[in-house]
Amino acid sequence: MQSLWMLFASFMFAAMGMCVKLASDQFGTSEIVFYRGVVGVTTLYCMIRMQRGDLRTTMPGAHLWRGVVGVLSLWLWFWTIARLPLATAMTLNYMAPIWIAVFLFAAGWWHAKHRVAWPLLAAVGMSFVGVTLLLQPAFHANQLGPALVALGSSGLSAMAYMQVRKLGLAGEPEYRVVFYFSVMNLVAGAAGTMLSGSAGQSGWHPINTVHGALLLLGVGVCATSAQMAMTRAYRLGSTLVVANLQYTGIVFSSVWGVLVFDDRFGWHSWAGIAVILASGSAATFYNTRSTERGKAIANTDPIASEV
Repeated sequence: MQSLWMLFASFMFAAMGMCVKLASDQFGTSEIVFYRGVVGVTTLYCMIRMQRGDLRTTMPGAHLWRGVVGVLSLWLWFWTIARLPLATAMTLNYMAPIWIAVFLFAAGWWHAKHRVAWPLLAAVGMSFVGVTLLLQPAFHANQLGPALVALGSSGLSAMAYMQVRKLGLAGEPEYRVVFYFSVMNLVAGAAGTMLSGSAGQSGWHPINTVHGALLLLGVGVCATSAQMAMTRAYRLGSTLVVANLQYTGIVFSSVWGVLVFDDRFGWHSWAGIAVILASGSAATFYNTRSTERGKAIANTDPIASEV
């Protein structure tokens, strides 16, 4: 039953995406990233202090690299959420496990003297069939550019997630990894907003409505709540069950898109979403099966976040 925390996490990540899309009508992407960081830093700092956690680290460089890649991925993802149907943006972001599978396949092929992991290769191949199906409507709606940016964001997300695993294996507790990522959100979001203002663009927007304030608060609260629930699910539940339950986020985002934004999908989109969901689950199963590498992944997966 502890694995069901992942359902709550997926629901909150989808709700975060809805808030991001709605907030994009009033605020710039960098501003949304900034306020997401403000809520995350405030909440996590209070929790860490209450639990007497230690924020000192011996690996600032590793945290910095994880933060840079993660924030860039998050910024691109938020940017695409504002420009694509919510389910499309969320589904393309869920390609991160496929990119991890690609990286692991390449490393295994190289170190195992060109031995091919056929199940993994099949899952990767099917996922890109799903991407092709999903991108067809985007191509006809002149949304191919944002869709490709979302796909690139998922690749960066995979890089950030692999760095998180390395930090976990090196002994960094998950709360410290997530806290410094939230700090990076705050700093990068503020810097990006000020740079856009100095370049003659929008810069900071005043929060002069309750609606706007609630949307920004919703982004941070939903993201932080989802992180906490995901961490609990991975810590106490079955890794394989939890890893596959995360794909319910695609279902939740599809529902939000239809109900809130009146999104409509043809058979190409639904087929693409289904194929990506199935191939992602297959890749997750392959990467977390009962092997030494799978056990290592299972032990570090609790350090999970949206990127």
